[in-house]
Amino acid sequence: MASGTSREVLGRGLGVLGRAIREQPRIFAVAVSGSVLFGLMVVASAFVVGGVVGDVVIPSVESGSVAVGVLALAATALFGLSVLRVAGIFGRRLGAGYMQFRLQADYRRRVTRRYLELPLSWHHRNATGTLLSNANSDVEAAWHPIAPLPFAVGTLVMLLGAVASLFAVDWALALVGLAVFPALFALNVAYSRRMAPRQARAQRLRAEVSGIAHESFDGALVVKTMGREAQETARFAGRAGELRDALISVGRLRGIFDPMLETLPSLGTLAVLVVGAYRLRQGAIEVSELVSVAFLFTVLAFPVRAIGWVLAELPRSVAGWDRVRRVLDATGEMPYGTTRLDPAAAGPAALTFTDVGFAYEPAEAHLPGAEVLGEVSFTVGAGKIVALVGPTGAGKSTVAALALRLVDPRAGTVGIDGVDVRELTADSLAGVAALVAQVPFVFDDTVRANVALDRAGVDDGAVWAALRLAEADGFVAALPDGLDTMVGERGTSLSGGQRQRLTLARALAGRPRLLVLDDATSAVDPRVEAAILAGLRSAGGGGPSASILVVAYRRATIALADEVIYLEHGRVVARGTHATLLATVPGYADLVTAYEQAEVDPDRQPTYDEVAPLPSPLEVDR
Repeated sequence: MASGTSREVLGRGLGVLGRAIREQPRIFAVAVSGSVLFGLMVVASAFVVGGVVGDVVIPSVESGSVAVGVLALAATALFGLSVLRVAGIFGRRLGAGYMQFRLQADYRRRVTRRYLELPLSWHHRNATGTLLSNANSDVEAAWHPIAPLPFAVGTLVMLLGAVASLFAVDWALALVGLAVFPALFALNVAYSRRMAPRQARAQRLRAEVSGIAHESFDGALVVKTMGREAQETARFAGRAGELRDALISVGRLRGIFDPMLETLPSLGTLAVLVVGAYRLRQGAIEVSELVSVAFLFTVLAFPVRAIGWVLAELPRSVAGWDRVRRVLDATGEMPYGTTRLDPAAAGPAALTFTDVGFAYEPAEAHLPGAEVLGEVSFTVGAGKIVALVGPTGAGKSTVAALALRLVDPRAGTVGIDGVDVRELTADSLAGVAALVAQVPFVFDDTVRANVALDRAGVDDGAVWAALRLAEADGFVAALPDGLDTMVGERGTSLSGGQRQRLTLARALAGRPRLLVLDDATSAVDPRVEAAILAGLRSAGGGGPSASILVVAYRRATIALADEVIYLEHGRVVARGTHATLLATVPGYADLVTAYEQAEVDPDRQPTYDEVAPLPSPLEVDR
C-alpha cells in the first residue's frame, strides 16, 4: 500500500512539474541549459584535474623542475572550465528562480480571480483562513520543486556523462559507479515515500492554523466580550502544536536521510580508490585516470542531492496543488451576459422581481437547500422609494443580494429596466446599480480611496458631493487629514455610523440609477438618517436621481417610502403605504411598533456595531 501511494505521489508530482514546464517552456529551457553546461563542465573538470596531476604535478615532482608553459596551459584550462561552470550556475539559478516566482505570481492571480468569479454561496462554505492559505502557502508549495528541478535535470545529464566517462576509463571503475548511482536514486525514492504523508499532513495543518488564527482575530470583539481569550488561545496553541510536531517529523526524517545521502558518494570515492589502486598496480589504468575518477565521485555528491530535493518536495507540491486545483476547478460561477443598458440613459431605473424563488446551497452538497424566498413579486418603479420590511429571517437581505446579482434566483427573474440581470454585462450592471450592505466594509486606505475606488470621473468634487449627500462631509472635514486620512483596517478609526455613511457615499459617488440599501443606516442617528433619505429623495431636483429599495426597520424611514413590501417566511404578505399596512396588517403593526419601542427603551439590546465582530466582506445576512 505504501509503495502504491509512493508511486501515485511520484506520478502526480511529475504531472505538476510537467504542467510547469508546459507553461514556461522557454524559461525552463534556459535554466536546464545552464544546469547541463554546469554538469558537463564538472565532468570535464575531473579529467582536467586528473591530467594536471598525472601529466604536470607528478612529472614535476619526479624531475624536480616545473614546465612553466605546461603549467600555464593547465591553469588556463581550469580557469576556462570554472568560467563556464559559473555561467552555467548563473543561467540555472536565474532561470529556475524566474520560473518559480512567475508561476507562483500567476497562480496567485488565478486563484484570486477565481474567488471573485465564484458566488457568495461558495464562499459561505469555505473558511476565509483556508482561502488565504490556498492563495498563499498552497500556491507556494505547489511550485516549490521548480527551484531544484533544472539542477536535477542537469544532474541526470551529468550522471550519464560520468558513467560514459567511467566506461571509457575502465570497466571495473564503471561497475563501482553503476553500484553507487542506483543506490543514490533508491535512497532518494525511499526518502520520498516516507516524506509524502508527513508533507501532506503539514500542508493541511498550515491551512488549519491559518483558519483558526483568522477566525480568532476577525472575531476579536466577541472573544473579548465573551471572555474566551484563554479558550481561543488554547485552541490555536493545540493546532499550532500539531503543526510543530508535523514539521519536526519532517525535519527528523531529513536528519536521518541527509547524512546517508552525503555518505554514499564518499563511500563510492573510497571504493574507487581501493579498486583503482588494484587496477593501477595491474597497469590497467594510469594515475591521471584514477585521480579523475576519484575527483569525479567527490564533486558528484552535491549535484546528486538535487534529485533528492525534487523528490522530497513532490509530496508537498502535490498537497499544495490539490488544494489550489480545488479552487480553480470549483463550479457555480455566474457568467455575465452580453446585454448592455444604454450608457447614455438618464434618470432612475426600474427594478422588477417576478415570481422569484431562492434557496441557499447547503454546506454539504448531498443535503437539500433551505428555501429562503418563494414566488416573490414586486416592482420598484423608476424614481420610487420602496421599503422592504419583515422579521429576522424573512429574506430581506437575500432580496437585496438578488437585486445586485450577488446570487441568482432558483426560479423567476430579476430585471432592471426590463432586462434580466443575468443577461447584463458586468460593467453595465455595476454602472446602473449599487448596494450598500447591512454591515459596512471599509478598506485600510484613505477616505478618498474608499469613496472613489479609482473609478473614472470620480474626482475630489464628486467625492465631496457624495459625502454631503450621505451626511458624511462634516466628520470627514474634521478628520486630521481630511480626504487623505487613513481609516485603518475595516475602518477601525471610525464609528459604526461613520462607516455606514462612508460606504453610502461610496455607492453614491458612482451615480447609480438604482440604489439598494440593506439596513444601511441602522447605526446612524435617526435625525441624520432622515436627512440622508430626504437628500436622496431630492437629489435629482424634482425627485430622486435613483430608484431606491431600502430594507428598513425605523418608522421614520418606512414612512418616507412610496410603497412598503412586507415579507414573512420568504413571501410577500402585504404591500401598500405605511399607513395602510399599519392599519390592516397586525403582524406588520406589531413588528414596526416593537422596533420603535426598542429604540426608545434605554434597556434595549445593543446594535450589531456595539457587540458584533467586524465580519468578512463576503458575509451576507440571510
